[in-house]
Amino acid sequence: MLSINNIIEIKEVKTKKQQKEFLNFPLKLYKNCKYFVPPLYVDEKKIFNKNYLYLDQAEAVYYNAYINGKIVGRISGIIQFASNSKNNEKRVRFTRFDSINNQEVANALFQNVENWAKEKGMDTIVGPLGFSDLEREGLLIEGFNELSTFEEQYNYKYYKTLVENYGFVKEVDWIERKLYAPKQKDERLERLSALMLKRYHLKFGVAKNKKEFINKYANKFFDIIDETYKDIYGSVPFTPATRKLMINNFKLIVDLKHVAVIVDENDNVVCFGICFPSLSEEIRKSNGHLTPIAIIRLIKAIKKPKILDLGLIGVLPQYQMKGVSSALIAEIMKMLSSGEIEYCETNLNLEINSSIQNQWKSFDSVLHKRRRCYIKKIYK
Repeated sequence: MLSINNIIEIKEVKTKKQQKEFLNFPLKLYKNCKYFVPPLYVDEKKIFNKNYLYLDQAEAVYYNAYINGKIVGRISGIIQFASNSKNNEKRVRFTRFDSINNQEVANALFQNVENWAKEKGMDTIVGPLGFSDLEREGLLIEGFNELSTFEEQYNYKYYKTLVENYGFVKEVDWIERKLYAPKQKDERLERLSALMLKRYHLKFGVAKNKKEFINKYANKFFDIIDETYKDIYGSVPFTPATRKLMINNFKLIVDLKHVAVIVDENDNVVCFGICFPSLSEEIRKSNGHLTPIAIIRLIKAIKKPKILDLGLIGVLPQYQMKGVSSALIAEIMKMLSSGEIEYCETNLNLEINSSIQNQWKSFDSVLHKRRRCYIKKIYK
C-alpha cells in the first residue's frame, strides 16, 4: 500500500517530456521481461502527431501517473467515432494501460479516463482496445510464459486484478494458437480444395513481384476486408490513410510465398490469407529501436523466417459456405510443410467465432494464449 507521503499525481500528457515518459514507461517496466515485445518506437511516437492517421475518425487523451515525481503508470482513452456510429454506442476505449502493481495507481488512471468519458457524454468504457483492430488489443490473461507476437501486447499477470478490482467485467475473449503442419499429409483436403476451385471457377492469384501484386490486388484486398470484418468486434472501416499504411508495411515485410489469394474468373479476390515473418525476437532485443544492428537482424528475419504470424484472413460471405477456405488452409499447410517454418501463430481469434476456430482443426495446434476485453458502465 502507498503511504500518506506517496501521493499519486495524474497529469494529462501535454509536453514533450511527458510524451517521452509515456512512451518509455513500458520499456522500463518490462526491461527484464523476456516475453515482452515493444512496438517500434518510431511508429509509436506518432500517436502524438497532430495529423496522426486515426485522428480523422477518433479523439484521444493520454495520462501519466507519478509518485514523488517518478512515473509509475500510464493510460490512454479513445473515442472511436466511426465505431460508435456504426454500433450506435457511446463508448470510450482504454488502451496503452501500464502500471506498477498497485491498485491505487491503477484506480487513479482509470478514474481520469472515466471522468474524461463523462465530459464527452459517453456511458461505457471498454478495453484494452486501440484506434482500430490493427492496433494491439486485449489484456493477456493466459500465456504469460509465451513470447508476445509483434502485433500484440504483453502484460504482467497482476494487470487482470488491477482491471477487475476497478469494476471491469469480461465482454469478449480472444484466443491464440500455434499451428503446426500435421504429422501426416492431408491428401483429402488437397483433393477437396482442387474440386472446389474447379467447381466455382476459381484459381490462385499470381504476380511476378510485390509491385505487380499490389497493383492487381491491393484495393480488392481492402474491399474484402471491409466486407468480411465489418461485424467483427472492435473493427472499423479502413480509411485511405490506413490503407496506405498497410500497403507500406506489406512492401517492407511480406514475402509473396507467404501470401495466398484466390480469385474468380474476372480476377476479383474472393478469399485471402497473409502471413508475416515473426519479428518478435529481433524487436525485443533492440527494445523497439531501429538501430543499425536491429535493422540487419530484421532483414535476416524477413528473408528467412522460422515463425510466421497469421496477419489477415478473409472470405467473401457468398463463398463462406462453399468450402473455399479449405484451399486457403491447404496453402498454409504447404508453407508449414516446407521445412523452413517451425510454426504459424494465429494472433487474435474471437472465442465465439466458430467459423475461424473450425479452420484450425486440420492442423496440429496448441492453444497457448488468451486475451480479454473488459467493459464497465459509467454512472453519472
